Amino acid sequence: MKDLFYNYIKDLQDKITQELEAIDGKTCFKEDLWERLEGGGGRTRILENGNVIEKGGVNISSVNGALPKKMQDYFKVGKVDFFACGLSLVIHPINPMAPTVHANWRYFEMYDQKGAVIDRWFGGGQDLTPYYLFEEDVQYFHQTCKTVCDQYHPDYYLDFKKNCDSYFFNNHRNESRGVGGLFFDYLKKNNTFSLDDRFKFVTAVGDSFLTAYIPLLKKRKDLNYNTEQRNWQEIRRGRYVEFNLIHDKGTLFGLNTNGRIESILMSLPPKVQWRYDFEPEPNTEEARLLEVLKSPRNWA
Repeated sequence: MKDLFYNYIKDLQDKITQELEAIDGKTCFKEDLWERLEGGGGRTRILENGNVIEKGGVNISSVNGALPKKMQDYFKVGKVDFFACGLSLVIHPINPMAPTVHANWRYFEMYDQKGAVIDRWFGGGQDLTPYYLFEEDVQYFHQTCKTVCDQYHPDYYLDFKKNCDSYFFNNHRNESRGVGGLFFDYLKKNNTFSLDDRFKFVTAVGDSFLTAYIPLLKKRKDLNYNTEQRNWQEIRRGRYVEFNLIHDKGTLFGLNTNGRIESILMSLPPKVQWRYDFEPEPNTEEARLLEVLKSPRNWA
């Protein structure tokens, strides 16, 4: 399963980066191959200062070795070895009318001291972070997610949407990072689903990413915007940074397993503002976005 999934994310990385390069039309992804001292490595691809994308990363990794003590405590296990592979991406467009998007699909195994598999699961999802609210865009993104989920189980979409709304939430701000999507973790073999069932579902979600996001990027990338709207985008990007540095499990896992810091923090946008006690004017598009972020909606 680990080889099957790793080969899948290698191919998916190629598909996504090729599509994004075609849309940007100016800059290509730079590839950085790296190795982890304790075992494994990855293939990082970064695009910066393009025509459409200000910064984007589409990274894959496959790491293994002894699970560090901090992560043993987190998973409530003793001395075990692990294998983890996944694809993680974040796209930050230049135009504030175009939404930021994040996605991640991953697979994890743990082994006892004799090398036998003692646990394994899939995780991941995809979510949208707009700076200006186009409701039809959010509805389309969520409907794409729901269509995939409904092929595999009638409860998947609502369950994983709720997970997403709960997880991508800045508790210290009492607001969502964005308008959600899907988030799932610890998808294991059980009495209902085989591991192969889980693989088929997670890869179907991965395959849906370009369908869910690319039409939105194409539709909004050339809209007019002004300096004030760009400033708002950079202020909201600050909230994105806060979530990734304070709450994100992937960041925690990477830092606690001696991950490659440049790849872990590639999700951070290049230009960000933190204004003291900034509040948008009432009855503006900026204030309308905040209303939605304070109270998640049903979009599909």
